[in-house]
Amino acid sequence: MDGTKKRRMRNWLISAAVVCFAGWLCLVSYVNWAMHQSPEVFGHVMARMPMPAYFVLPFETLWMRARGGQLNVGDAAPDLTVKKLEDHSPTELASLWADRPVVLVFGSYT
Repeated sequence: MDGTKKRRMRNWLISAAVVCFAGWLCLVSYVNWAMHQSPEVFGHVMARMPMPAYFVLPFETLWMRARGGQLNVGDAAPDLTVKKLEDHSPTELASLWADRPVVLVFGSYT
């Protein structure tokens, strides 16, 4: 190979690397945007994401920044409204922990 062919090959490889990096950056930006949306929008985006994309994304870092929240150890839990299992009536959690601790258990028992 002479010098001109080597230069062309090097330029082509650099161009291909720049295009791949730009595509990866667009993918990361899109997933980051989706993580800041409602759970329904995020689920819709991720349902259409091809499996190999999970291995090229800094998924955990994006997730922790998008959904990390603002609570610190020792902070009071935010008040929210939940429905009772018995009659589906709304209940403010702040009214429950006024006189005793409240434990929330999230899970599936099926």
